[in-house]
Amino acid sequence: MIKSIPLNKLVQSPRNVRRHSDPAADAELKASIAAHGLLQNLIVRPGAKGKFEVEAGERRRRAMLALADGKLLARDHEVTCLVLEDSAEAAVETSLAENFHRLAMNPADEAQAFAALVAGGATVEDVARRFGLTVRFVEGRLRLATLAPVVFEALASGEITLDIAKAFGATSDQEIQARVFEQVSSAYYAPNPDSIRRMVLSGTVRGSDPRARLVGRDAYIAAGGRIERELFDNDDSESWVDVALLESLAAAKMEEQAKVLAAEQGLAWVKPTLDPYASHDLVEGLVRLPADPAPLTEAELTRLDELDASYDEHAAILEDEDSAEEAVAAAEAAIEAIERECQDIRARPPVIAPELKAEAGMILVLSRDGTPVLQPVFYGERQAEPAEADDEIEVVAGDEGSDRRRTTLSKRLVDELAMQRRDVLALHVASDPGLALDVMVFTLADADTHDWRARAATTLRAPVPAGPIIGFEAKDAPTSSALAELRSSLDESWRSGTDATSRFDLFRALPDDSRAAWLGYVVARSLEASLNMSGERQLPFQDHLGSLIGIDMAQWWRPTAANYFDRVSKQVILDALTDVGGLELSSRFASVKKGDLAMSAERVFAGTYITEIEVREKALAWVPEVMRFSSAAPEAGESDIDAADAGTGVDEETHTPASWPPDLLLTGSATRTSRSGPSAYAGGPLPLEVEQRGLGNLWH
Repeated sequence: MIKSIPLNKLVQSPRNVRRHSDPAADAELKASIAAHGLLQNLIVRPGAKGKFEVEAGERRRRAMLALADGKLLARDHEVTCLVLEDSAEAAVETSLAENFHRLAMNPADEAQAFAALVAGGATVEDVARRFGLTVRFVEGRLRLATLAPVVFEALASGEITLDIAKAFGATSDQEIQARVFEQVSSAYYAPNPDSIRRMVLSGTVRGSDPRARLVGRDAYIAAGGRIERELFDNDDSESWVDVALLESLAAAKMEEQAKVLAAEQGLAWVKPTLDPYASHDLVEGLVRLPADPAPLTEAELTRLDELDASYDEHAAILEDEDSAEEAVAAAEAAIEAIERECQDIRARPPVIAPELKAEAGMILVLSRDGTPVLQPVFYGERQAEPAEADDEIEVVAGDEGSDRRRTTLSKRLVDELAMQRRDVLALHVASDPGLALDVMVFTLADADTHDWRARAATTLRAPVPAGPIIGFEAKDAPTSSALAELRSSLDESWRSGTDATSRFDLFRALPDDSRAAWLGYVVARSLEASLNMSGERQLPFQDHLGSLIGIDMAQWWRPTAANYFDRVSKQVILDALTDVGGLELSSRFASVKKGDLAMSAERVFAGTYITEIEVREKALAWVPEVMRFSSAAPEAGESDIDAADAGTGVDEETHTPASWPPDLLLTGSATRTSRSGPSAYAGGPLPLEVEQRGLGNLWH
């Protein structure tokens, strides 16, 4: 019979079959009862001393007790219960049936329900609070409600997974969602979230796409693929319309290549991906296996000795002032070829121990040029070690100075609890971008203070690159002194903390502009050395950064005899003089000895040599091409910044991307200084000032 029983008369039944719970789900249940009351009665049996034992509904009872502890419910709150008079054995069966036949809500049903509540006037925050959920979770479900009907119905029916549905939501265009859904529905291979995301974000694919290059035009057309061409399109710019078909053909070709490579290499498996990298999902559950570069053979060691000797011979030609121009050019070409061959010899593929190879695997990625490439990393399946009965750890919980409880837990349980606790913390840090930014900046900045013997709290690392030359510093360069000044201006008061915890608290107490300065510093000091040249020294991303900023290299670096002219051939110096003054200027110095020519060139490019005003201005703006940050050449009368800003949506006043949010706008005054050259440089290093606007909006 149904009966109302005071909450304090209900006790846990020893026969309740549920032994485990989920803290997050328990929190949701508590919030639901607080907002809506008890929607489902408890099932109880009469117990001793007027108590009633809860056979089904123990989680609801505990949630109400927690609400009573928080003064939200009375201790004697009346609870609707179904009272059973069955035997103990029947009660166990009832408890099992009540728990066993539950079905979690489909994400599509949740999305529709949340959308209905919001349409009825509730805010997202209201819905989250009333159901004990995070705002982000509710927002995610609401985005599902905006999917194209055909996609939403597939989610509701279980035809696609939640991850696939989220991938369709990468675009808000329902027409694109529906078109891609139709394409993948007829494909022979099972799509994954990454492939869906690629397809909805790109309605068509260019002929230069890596997938297109992998499959080939003829194979794509033979399979029924369509290609659209504009009047001036070529094979690279034409549009391949059937993206799902292309994905299918590319995936099949990568699968085939993976099987071939696995057999050739003697590997247990090779996993293919259409991405140019191994994603986290692809390597999840795998561990890296130890591998070393293959040893050099005797023939390769001999060849390296020969190349070293040849390098010295050609370098002597470059250093000889009397060397003929033809000999210098031949020596430069020979040295470039020697360096390239040495690099090829030393680039050794990794080698794994024979006993590990039979169980090892590798990842096959698709390079930018459409070539399948095996990543030089060996992986093995992560083996879960079963916890042994005697594999136990004594756990001492609690803070120092408090009553600390000792208990014994299995190592497996300790590891599982640690990972679950980590995930709870990770969820909350991910939901607080301000805190996450503080953690990142502090961790990178504290690397100088952190005791290397102590276990690190995160995997965040940004070591200072060693650079091609150990210990080199351009002491006379303006940038060196400006960086030193910037470094000395950082607020280091937080370093007085005795441990990472106290240092972090002191760091968070710094003003926003002080923490922003540390952000810029720790990122800046992680940059690798690069030049605007072909080969391994080139880093296109750094060129892109320099172009976006609009760096005028001539204001920060000037060629001198010591740092440049003494160390290049005579012809290189004459070419530089020709660049700024034409043949008329370079011919004046054609007969000058190399040492004197270097000193004269230093004066020309410092603006102290008596010459025409136009030549002087060009000389003050000249730097070797390798020192420039490559970008499209500016039109006549257009500044470096204007050229960098063209077509990128840049604010005309601050020269920063218009897509940047207004609450995080970092602008360097150096990017807005005069381009005249001498006046800015003659007074010494330019101050590197950073203006922070509204950074508190991000941190707080």
